[in-house]
Amino acid sequence: MGQQLDKDRFSEAEFAHFGERLAEQLAELRELLARPGFGTGPATIGAELELFLITPDGRPLPCNHEVRDTAGDDRLTLELGRFNLEINLTPLPLAGRPFAALEKELHETLSVVDAAAAEHGGQAVAIGILPTLHEFDFTHAAMSDESRYRAMSRGMRRLRSEPFRVRIHGVEQLELEVEGVILESANTSWQVHLRTPPADFARVYNAAQLAMGPVLAVSGNSPAFLGRRLWEETRIALFEEAADDRDLERLGRRDRRVAFGSGWVKGAEELFEACVRDYEPLLPMTSREEDGPAPRLAELRLHQGTVWQWNRPVYDPAGGGHLRVEMRALPAGPTPADMAANAAFLLGLTAELAVEPVEDFAFSSAYRNFYRAAIDGLDASLAWPGRSGETPAARLALDLLPVAAAGLDRVGVEQDEIGRTLDVIRERVTRRRTGSVWQRRALEAAGGDRARMVTRYRELALTGAPVHTWPL
Repeated sequence: MGQQLDKDRFSEAEFAHFGERLAEQLAELRELLARPGFGTGPATIGAELELFLITPDGRPLPCNHEVRDTAGDDRLTLELGRFNLEINLTPLPLAGRPFAALEKELHETLSVVDAAAAEHGGQAVAIGILPTLHEFDFTHAAMSDESRYRAMSRGMRRLRSEPFRVRIHGVEQLELEVEGVILESANTSWQVHLRTPPADFARVYNAAQLAMGPVLAVSGNSPAFLGRRLWEETRIALFEEAADDRDLERLGRRDRRVAFGSGWVKGAEELFEACVRDYEPLLPMTSREEDGPAPRLAELRLHQGTVWQWNRPVYDPAGGGHLRVEMRALPAGPTPADMAANAAFLLGLTAELAVEPVEDFAFSSAYRNFYRAAIDGLDASLAWPGRSGETPAARLALDLLPVAAAGLDRVGVEQDEIGRTLDVIRERVTRRRTGSVWQRRALEAAGGDRARMVTRYRELALTGAPVHTWPL
């Protein structure tokens, strides 16, 4: 979705031609994945952080074009909403001290965005869903003035003639109806990429699917939307509903366009094939650029970028071509220390679970774990391989910390780095202080004043101290 489009209206003939290109590039990808030695090499990680731009009193500030231009930093890209920006961090080896490097670059880039935002009367904040959003923030004018976002909106309307209906039943209930996809801009996330050789892809991807439940349970930072207390990680429900292209003609398709999945996979090609088979294109832009050392597969990559599985396969032609597992379910914030710790827990657990195939564990249990974690956070009841019955998420997370530590050690992360990052998770769980828990308690202390809570959240986030240390 970061690719630039030079127009935002397409004919039916262009959609048909794009479909033909997808079929051709799937065949190219199959040949590429079968090539000996393709995509091998040391494990590397990357990350993306989506942000909100806000006014000094905590309201959304729709000026991402202006802030990006003022910052002049190539790591910044526009997001769907004019009050959102994305930071693309520098890829780095997984071995060594990767999380300290991520944390350092997060501090640096957040300062760059903050300084640029200040020139436009604003600030930046990393939070899963901004609590001060109102219904009137989601108008057509709130969409970034970019061809790709106008084209995506039109592509979704081409597939779905009905309004988008959002129904979320949590502690309270939310039901609303909107005409376009702008509600997606209410969600900001912390996305982690792991470069993975094709031969290992299925094991790593399936391990990430299983790991995501307990990691999400301890990482919640989105407890409400439009003033209603909903899930511990409300983004999960909101993104799935806000980007659901299934109208009456498509209800037979099992998965939404944003989904966890419906079974363990056997290889990367299976996921790319399902993406082309099951999901109609939104952006039928054909590329005129020539291939480099590896085929660009531009149309396939563009289409894949409009199907938002919570764990998603990525093909990248850089460096001779490689595959990545993109882990998309974690929320933005609260601080670089928290996000680095969440990434360490997720990657460590994934690395250790991938040693032995997880497919003997029922996929339905991993699926339930994911949504229960999103709904109930630390209080979720989760199933796990080798355990009878279910375990409270908080206790399971503590029990899994040594597993994650073993996984990080296996991939060459230094011991002090392992201890430092996982101690953040241990303390957060022990003190029962996730970002979502802090937001709820702080909102109560502020007498329900959401703007006051957001300004206090930002003040504490600027200290860099992880959320479990924040006072109320």
